[in-house]
Amino acid sequence: MRFAQRVFLAAGLYGLLLMPLMYFQERQFGRDYPPAITHPEFYYGFVGVVLAWQIAFLVIAYDPRRFRPLMIPAMLEKFLFVLAIGALLLAGRGEELARFIPFAALLDLFLGVLFVIAWGKTREEW
Repeated sequence: MRFAQRVFLAAGLYGLLLMPLMYFQERQFGRDYPPAITHPEFYYGFVGVVLAWQIAFLVIAYDPRRFRPLMIPAMLEKFLFVLAIGALLLAGRGEELARFIPFAALLDLFLGVLFVIAWGKTREEW
């Protein structure tokens, strides 16, 4: 259970440190990776959903045994992003992605694998 606690705590804290910065970077993001964002509701909606998941990771870390079922959508949250970025790259649309996005997808893949391991390790305790 300690492994699951540490993994979800680290994932939640990491996300809570980075994601709020995106609330202040919409215009800069549009300048660095043109064209400018034309639908800010998607941008801010994405940031808000990601922040909500960081809180969910902290909830799971608080009591992994109790919140073990929530680990399944947490894994999906990570792997669906990886699949989306992989599909864009395979479709030849990599040049449309911000330079850091493939690295973010690799980080999510790593965290997703850790989530799967945490889920497996909590099985015998559930």
